[in-house]
Amino acid sequence: MRLRLLVPIACVLLATIAYAQKVTFDSNPSAPFASYKTYAWTQGTSTADSLMEQRIHEGVAAQLALKGLTPTNATPDLFVATHAVTQDHPQLLVNGFGWGLGGVASVENYTVGTLVVDLYDAKTRQMVWRGVATDSVSSKPQKNAERINKAIEKMFAKYPGV
Repeated sequence: MRLRLLVPIACVLLATIAYAQKVTFDSNPSAPFASYKTYAWTQGTSTADSLMEQRIHEGVAAQLALKGLTPTNATPDLFVATHAVTQDHPQLLVNGFGWGLGGVASVENYTVGTLVVDLYDAKTRQMVWRGVATDSVSSKPQKNAERINKAIEKMFAKYPGV
């Protein structure tokens, strides 16, 4: 009897883990982060939604400002590129008490979005920092905006040089 209760609970827990936001970052330890004071945007991979693209850029700009960087149209210290992609993933859903006990299994797709923020040294043209966030995508734009802001904050939490 306990096994019948554990199977649905395990499925819910696995689904929760699959939807959890994952944020990582990496940097070049020899890059002179303390000397970077200005940045300019460069070509990245845009989202299909221009409002979401604007929100991403605003979130990154806000975090860069907190790190002491300012945008410039002149010669920047850093170039910033953002890349946003989505991908559909199947998920097995089991309703009921299992395969032989009246349960019904179905497969539904959920969408996972990945946001990448790259910083390049403008003089050397070498990447010096990368942040990557992966999370499920909601059908609600406001919820996605909140997730993006949270992810960008996590990315820049341990930005070197500050």
